[in-house]
Amino acid sequence: MSELGHCLVTGAGGFIGSHLIEELCRRGAHVTALVRYTSRGHRGWLSELDDEYQEQVEVVLGDVRDPDQMRICTEGCDTVFHLAALIGIPYSYASPRQNFETNLLGTLNVLEAARAARVRRVVHTSTSEVYGTAQYVPIDERHPMVGQSPYSASKIAADQLVLSYVRSFELPAVTVRPFNTFGPRQSMRAVIPTIASQALWSDRIRLGALQTTRDFTFVRDTAAGLIQAALASGVEGETFNLGHGQEISIEDLASLIRNLVGRDLPVTPEEERLRPPASEVERLVCDATKARQRLGWEPETSLRDGLQATVDWIATPGPERLTEGYAI
Repeated sequence: MSELGHCLVTGAGGFIGSHLIEELCRRGAHVTALVRYTSRGHRGWLSELDDEYQEQVEVVLGDVRDPDQMRICTEGCDTVFHLAALIGIPYSYASPRQNFETNLLGTLNVLEAARAARVRRVVHTSTSEVYGTAQYVPIDERHPMVGQSPYSASKIAADQLVLSYVRSFELPAVTVRPFNTFGPRQSMRAVIPTIASQALWSDRIRLGALQTTRDFTFVRDTAAGLIQAALASGVEGETFNLGHGQEISIEDLASLIRNLVGRDLPVTPEEERLRPPASEVERLVCDATKARQRLGWEPETSLRDGLQATVDWIATPGPERLTEGYAI
């Protein structure tokens, strides 16, 4: 049995969740994987797991908004990785209530279940969006949190709820904030798959804001950071950023992907792709010093290598590219 013990992963069928489960299986952990129930009974990206891992994973179809089910799923678990969330920022403008029901109340249900089960560690997954536009760079964990979209506000509330459970009930929880994770299996709605798919098959690349900057981390590095947060000693109540500390504008990102694909296409900004002006996060740059020092985490995949792997995955015919479900 892995030192992680029996793990529960919420949001397991999504982009980051499926990569995390692969790494947990490599390390010998037994995993309960919570995947959002749909009438199709789809297991998300878990359907793509290697056969050798399938027997290590118990897939449960359900919803983090169901407190009874969360208690059942958490019984007997040692480590809880909470990734389930509604992540679409544009969708959060249309349905803020659903964002809060899933991202905040879902987190409450996870925390209550973990508290009742007396788990060894809860790893709560946050997002760099909670910081809003950088007030200073690079952004460390002391940076103010600014809700510039209903999505980011729901995640800020969830982060604070986790911290309150550490302080009020001594729940052994830690929060991890990835900066713009990318890689194979990511939704086509995300910026890198959007650019790559257009670079491969369209006559131009249509985007929103071009001068905003982001700090991208390859998904396997993010998964490794989540596991390091689960294993580290004496970090309860702490928050850790995960990122390279290198920013790139969306315009330069598009140029890099065009070069990898080998097609010199025009890039066209489109108004309907823009966020509301006061909601746009102009700049995100990570300071991951704390994760390096306290978790022993270091990103291993360069942006170029990660982009090449992502482009190759998108270019290869395969299963349906999922656009729904819980993921981070």
